[in-house]
Amino acid sequence: MLHHYLSVNTYCRRVFGCKVYKLALSAAASCPNRDGTVGVGGCTFCSAGGSGDFAAPAQLSIEEQIMQAKKILGKKGEGLKYIAYFQSYTGTHGNLKELESIYNRAIEQPDVVGISVATRPDCLGEEALDMIKRLAEKKPVWIELGLQTIHEKTAQLINRCYPLNAYEKAMEDLKSIGVHRITHVILGLPGESRAEMLETVRFAAEKTDGIKLQLLHVISGTKLAESYEKGEFDLLKPNDYYEIIADALSLIPEDVVIHRLTGDGAKRDLIAPLWSADKKRVLADLNRELRKRDIYPQKT
Repeated sequence: MLHHYLSVNTYCRRVFGCKVYKLALSAAASCPNRDGTVGVGGCTFCSAGGSGDFAAPAQLSIEEQIMQAKKILGKKGEGLKYIAYFQSYTGTHGNLKELESIYNRAIEQPDVVGISVATRPDCLGEEALDMIKRLAEKKPVWIELGLQTIHEKTAQLINRCYPLNAYEKAMEDLKSIGVHRITHVILGLPGESRAEMLETVRFAAEKTDGIKLQLLHVISGTKLAESYEKGEFDLLKPNDYYEIIADALSLIPEDVVIHRLTGDGAKRDLIAPLWSADKKRVLADLNRELRKRDIYPQKT
C-alpha cells in the first residue's frame, strides 16, 4: 500500500517557507542521570558529550557558537534560516534562569527561526514548562525527548532512570503549551525483538508530533561499549535495519514529522556498527528498500 511520510525538510518548508538548517549548540546543561539527581553514569549508550558530540564548544558564547556552527555548514548554509539546536545533556535541568538567558540569546538572532531543546520527560516541571512557554511566545520551540523504548526491561538495562508514565505526562504537558514535540526512538537496543521495536514506534507515533528513528551506535567510553566488547548482544545488520525502518514508517501517521531515519555518530568514537559510518550508502540502500515498499516522502 502506498504510504507518504512527512520529512522534516518538507515540514520546515511548509512552516518556515524555506529550507532550514540546524546549528548544533551547547547550553552547558547537566543531566540528572549523571549528577546523582536520579542516577549516575548516564544512559549506557550516551557519549561523554551527552549525545551532543557535534555541538560547538560550550565555553564559547552562544553568539560565537552560532558563528562557528555556520562556518561548519559552509556555503550550503549561507543566506538560509536556522534552528538553534541544543542537543547535549538535558536542556531543562540545572539553573533555569541561566538556560533561559542562553536560549533567548539564540532566539534573538535574526536568521534563527526557532530553537530545539533536548531534554528528559522527568525534567519538565512547572518552572521548566513556564520557561518553554515564554520562549514559544517569541519563536517556535521544538522539545526533544529521549524515550528510546517503551519496554521496562530495556529501560532498566540502558539505565534510563525514568518510568514510561513520565513520558506520557510530559507529552500531555507540552501539548498544552503548543510546542512541537519530538520523540527519540533507538532501534536495535540489546535484547529487543523487531516486534518490540515496532511496539515502541507505534506507541510514540500516537502521542508525538515528530519522531527520530536512530540506529543503536556503540560509542567508545560508554557502558554499552563494555557490554558489546564482552559479546553480550548483537547489532542490527544493514538489511534488517532498512526493513525495520520501512515497517516503522508504515505505522507512523502521515502528519507526524520524520526528523531522522538514521543517525551520525562521531566516526572517531564509533566502535560499531561500522557500516553505519558510510551515510551516503546507508541512505541510498534505505531509499531502495522504501521504494520497494512504496513508501515515499511527501512533496512540498
